[in-house]
Amino acid sequence: MLIASLMFPALFALVLTGIPIAFSLAIVSAAAGLAKFGPHAFGQLYGAFYSASTNFILAAIPMFVLMGAILERSGIAERLFRVMQLWMTRLPGGLAVATIAMGAIFAAAAGVVGAVEVMIGMMAIPAMQRGGFRNSQIAGTICAGGSLGTMIPPSVIAVMYASLAQMSVGELLAGMMLPGLLMVGLFIVYLIIQGVVAPPRPDADNIEPDVPLGEKLKLTVTSLLPIVVLIFAVLGSLLAGIASPTEAASVGALGATILAIVYRKFSLPMLFDSLAITVRISAMILLIVAAGTMFMGTFAANGGSRLIRSMVELSGFGDAGMIVLFLIIVLLLGFVLDWTANVLITVPLFTPFIRQAGIDPVWFGTMMIVVIQTSYLTPPMASSIFYLKSIAPKDMTYGEMCRGVVPFIILQILTLALVALFPALSTWLPSKIVGF
Repeated sequence: MLIASLMFPALFALVLTGIPIAFSLAIVSAAAGLAKFGPHAFGQLYGAFYSASTNFILAAIPMFVLMGAILERSGIAERLFRVMQLWMTRLPGGLAVATIAMGAIFAAAAGVVGAVEVMIGMMAIPAMQRGGFRNSQIAGTICAGGSLGTMIPPSVIAVMYASLAQMSVGELLAGMMLPGLLMVGLFIVYLIIQGVVAPPRPDADNIEPDVPLGEKLKLTVTSLLPIVVLIFAVLGSLLAGIASPTEAASVGALGATILAIVYRKFSLPMLFDSLAITVRISAMILLIVAAGTMFMGTFAANGGSRLIRSMVELSGFGDAGMIVLFLIIVLLLGFVLDWTANVLITVPLFTPFIRQAGIDPVWFGTMMIVVIQTSYLTPPMASSIFYLKSIAPKDMTYGEMCRGVVPFIILQILTLALVALFPALSTWLPSKIVGF
């Protein structure tokens, strides 16, 4: 078990030196495999790499990414944001509420965290600045809205989690639905209260003049309704068991293409741009998946499972303590690793203990994904802030970004506590859907 105990420190050291996570995983896997098995390790590493690369469930990831890329590149996302502004801008903090609502809807259409944040940020930052919002408010709202791609189905993280935990993708997505909506509701309530207590500058521009109700309804029907139908088609077919994750994702990509054609936004350059984005993001995710599978296979072969078991037994924790310990580990890993590597490393390690203890895997999986989303927001290594920095204006400082995300981190912890105290939030809906 000595080699297994050295693998994680070696991985962190490589990541902190700036080596990409996929290469860091592969290097540590190769070194540990050679130390244990000699040249025979290469055959085992290749087998793990091939097994991960041919996982049918993971084929859904490129299709979900393509669906989101087409919706964003075709300008459909801008139409959605316009509708959100029309209906919500008169609320206290209405523009911030519209940004969160946009994040929730687009998360349901894309499922990729960073892409959602960048997309809504490019539209919301100029609008919120004109609306008199402080930089910290803008940063927190955009980071929180972008993070919803983790919790709102169909989530790419959930697809990966279910595949690694050998559980139903549809069951996990159904379990995440109510907690995800609860989180969105908490965000919106907070922003409305903030809009009353600390409103935007009174001298700010009037972002959205009065629009007749008929015009609002027309824009809603033409812009929002088709996206909602597309989302329900994807999630409905998946949750009802009519389609596999890959088939449902393909329906979503086809539907997004049809919408682009209907809105007269389809063009070959737009399609090629969307495909290029899909290839880049999917290749990054799937390469990390393959390297992570190699890492975990080598870790297990070197006695990693026994090492974790002995740590749990020595701690003397019961089931509740074990869950807390696992979630803390996931949170701490999220400060160093991106969500892909975090899921790949922790899910295969923790799942056997969770099943052996008789803990509901959907309940635990939902809590773990909430924690991953929390680590996405939490400084100093918050991925959300680094995504935001790539599009933020020069006058928005790192300190303002960190202050902005703190209230949303607290709300995510509150969501986690509610799911932990009331497991039915994640287990009720799967139990009511046929086939689960």
